[in-house]
Amino acid sequence: MIEIEHWGLIGYDEAWKRQKELQAEVQSGRRSTLVLCEHPSVITIGRNGGTHNVLTGAAQRGIPVVPVNRGGDVTLHNPGQLVGYPIFRLTDFREDLHWFLREIESCIIETIAAFGIGGGRVEGLTGVWIESERKICAIGIHCSRWVTSHGFALNVDNDLGEFSTIIPCGITDKDVTSMSRERGSRVTLAEVQEKCEKIFAKKFV
Repeated sequence: MIEIEHWGLIGYDEAWKRQKELQAEVQSGRRSTLVLCEHPSVITIGRNGGTHNVLTGAAQRGIPVVPVNRGGDVTLHNPGQLVGYPIFRLTDFREDLHWFLREIESCIIETIAAFGIGGGRVEGLTGVWIESERKICAIGIHCSRWVTSHGFALNVDNDLGEFSTIIPCGITDKDVTSMSRERGSRVTLAEVQEKCEKIFAKKFV
């Protein structure tokens, strides 16, 4: 069974510091822990990314850019987006990063389905998509000694206009969407968070 922690709206740098501390605790024997939170606007660049996918609008809007050690390329976090950090010891489940990414995708697909939104995968691309054209959830992880960090960013009711400051995940021919946009009515972060944590707790036992 996993633990759940709620960090609320927290600055990205502080959350990354706390992630590293939590990862060390899980490596030392603490139970696997799912952190759920949201961040003020910030752009992060993963190991496979570069500043060429950060556009001039980011500086104009004053959005900070942070290089991190997760997989993937460029993504953006902002309020109204549900960010999840599964700090999981994979030796308790399955020592397979590809499997773990697919399991995260499955949890998100099940979460949004509870709100009447049909999501799926796109071959060769990590994340959750709507009609294979609109990305609703970005996923990127890091793993050290079989304990993971970083995780997913599910667009619930956030400002999608800020994604114009990046080329999301370096992909130029697909759009970004949110649960509220797909539903055509507002979906709150609190109700999605509640559903999401129940799904993760059921899957990772």
